[in-house]
Amino acid sequence: MQLNRDIAITWLGHSTFKIETPGGKTMIIDPWVQQNPACPEELKRVDKLDIMLVTHGHFDHIADAVELGKAHKPKVVGVYETCHWLASKGVENTSGMNKGGTQNVDGINVTMVHADHSCGILDNGQIIYGGEAVGYVVEFENGFKIYHAGDTNVFGDMRIIAELYRPDLIMLPIGDLYTMSPREAAYACRLLSAKMVIPMHHGTFPALTGTPAKLRELTQDIPGLEIIELKPGETLK
Repeated sequence: MQLNRDIAITWLGHSTFKIETPGGKTMIIDPWVQQNPACPEELKRVDKLDIMLVTHGHFDHIADAVELGKAHKPKVVGVYETCHWLASKGVENTSGMNKGGTQNVDGINVTMVHADHSCGILDNGQIIYGGEAVGYVVEFENGFKIYHAGDTNVFGDMRIIAELYRPDLIMLPIGDLYTMSPREAAYACRLLSAKMVIPMHHGTFPALTGTPAKLRELTQDIPGLEIIELKPGETLK
């Protein structure tokens, strides 16, 4: 599968993606890189980072945010409370927002949308309030749009996301237990009128049992839908 949109999307495993944008920016969504067991060793070193998006405060989505934020000083987008926590740890250039809002980050429109999940941040052995979990619709410099759903269950307002933003490519969790299983994700594909879907948040741990093959089986009746099964480290471009 080729995007042919001057965009390169590399799955680093779990819910972490590195994206090279048409304008030459490097973006990471959910910065769990160095400590991510699914991330290939050769990709755990981040040499360039301009923009960082955080969907919520669980360790498997934010564990490397402070280190990468300090090292590269990217523009950091997250829900207001999570950004406040990151700033308290010395991360500069945070730009907190909330659901329904859109901000332009280096020519890229980032819209924060709902996710159905929790958002506690583990800090010195205590779980502290991190706001709410979110997803993002990202419109790149050339108009291509992705929807990274974050950790979520299926919810009816995914239909609104489809109608308002019409994402070209969708990233959906399928692992079960902490997020949707393939069954719920298949329903989400229908709500979103999806054409291209990258399954994520699966296979990292034994408990995450959902598979892309099962999602493909449950969506084979959807005309024109392509399930793009990436291996950690693979790039779609």
